[in-house]
Amino acid sequence: MSNKMYDILKWFTLIFLPALITFAGIVMKSFNFQYTDIVLTISTAFNTFLGTILGISNIQYKKEDK
Repeated sequence: MSNKMYDILKWFTLIFLPALITFAGIVMKSFNFQYTDIVLTISTAFNTFLGTILGISNIQYKKEDK
C-alpha cells in the first residue's frame, strides 16, 4: 500500500467515518427511524474494524522499516 493510499484510508477511518456515523445517527433519531441502533452498531463496528486493520498495517510497516 502506498503512503498516499494509507493517508487517505487513515483520514477516512479517523475523521470522515466517525463524523458521518454521528451525523447519520442524529438524523435517523430525529426522524424516529426504527433501526437507528442497529445501523449505528454495524457502522461503528465497521469503523473499528478499519481502524484495527490500519493499525496492524502501520505496526508491520514500522517493523519492516527498521
